[in-house]
Amino acid sequence: MRIAFDSGPLKSGHAVRGVGFYTSEILNALSRERSGLERLIIDDFDFLTNAKLLNSGRYDLIHSSFFNPYFLTVPIKYRGKLIVTVHDLIYLLYPKHYPPGIKGRINFLIQKLLIKRASAIITDTETTKKDIVRLLGINESKIKVAYLAAKNVFKPLKDRNKLARIKKEFGLSKKFVLYVGDVNYNKNIPVLVKACDIARVPLVIVGKHASEIERNLKTDLKAIKGPRDWLRFLLNRPHPEKAHYKMLLDEINKNPSVKRLGFVSDEDLNCIYNLATVYCQPSLYEGFGLPVLEAMASGTPVVISKTQALVEIAHDAALIADPDSPEDFAEKIKNLVDSDKLREEFIKRGFKVSETYTWQKTAKATLAVYLNVIKNPNT
Repeated sequence: MRIAFDSGPLKSGHAVRGVGFYTSEILNALSRERSGLERLIIDDFDFLTNAKLLNSGRYDLIHSSFFNPYFLTVPIKYRGKLIVTVHDLIYLLYPKHYPPGIKGRINFLIQKLLIKRASAIITDTETTKKDIVRLLGINESKIKVAYLAAKNVFKPLKDRNKLARIKKEFGLSKKFVLYVGDVNYNKNIPVLVKACDIARVPLVIVGKHASEIERNLKTDLKAIKGPRDWLRFLLNRPHPEKAHYKMLLDEINKNPSVKRLGFVSDEDLNCIYNLATVYCQPSLYEGFGLPVLEAMASGTPVVISKTQALVEIAHDAALIADPDSPEDFAEKIKNLVDSDKLREEFIKRGFKVSETYTWQKTAKATLAVYLNVIKNPNT
């Protein structure tokens, strides 16, 4: 069995985000996992820059590793057996905050047609599976869920000297709330900033995106992409994303106890998880929520918002707060900060839940989809 896998995200801005993480980890897991297969060859390359290879006749199927409704990510000319991974449909769920523009609308119509040709679709959660059925009109029988997992690097640390060095290097407080990831609208960071202010606990945000908010706010003629942006520029009406970034920056500037660390290595991030008092994921919506599992695997108690995918993956191992209520988040944060007993209880639960997610399981589920597609002449 010979498969082509789209590794394009590893060479783009996705490399340090969830799509790049998925691409790297699933390729590594597939290389180790054979599930009884005597011969499996996986060629990974960027589908966009090597489109001719897809129709070379050498592949039993191809696997497109991500789906963006507003960009052409599914191969257009390929007519063989195709598998597409859809991580989330956030853009379609919040169109006012992620406006597609004219080109994006046209691309979505094309993408919707292309994905319906797929032999199978792989997604991260049952939550996103429901969204795919509802928003893309795909039969649920074609959609298979393959849960993701944290990297092995995320674990409890006993090296006090190393932890002390990282604490000093990043200027971390004795107690703090941690958030890891982008700061887009759906991440709901303004609520978390307010919650930490109410709880009087410093907030540490890790991720390149958060450290570049000021740059994201910049609007000049070179950044304008179409007629609607021209109109916004002339009328001084910011793009919805820029309006969100401005609001977030205002909230951060009002609270001097918010620290933005930017991108950090996995090794340093593991230390930061270990040093954190609480990890919070306040999202309005997630396709999965990997930092939740990373925190649990590192021994950090977790607070999540009451959104479907987060509740789905966390089970009973996290305190749950109303995503619209900073006060509720503040209460849950304070509960964990003030009670060692409660912290220990949720640390134990977190370990138990995080251990159920492994990349070996993800690879096995993915290979099962490959085999089913290849053996079934009707797909």
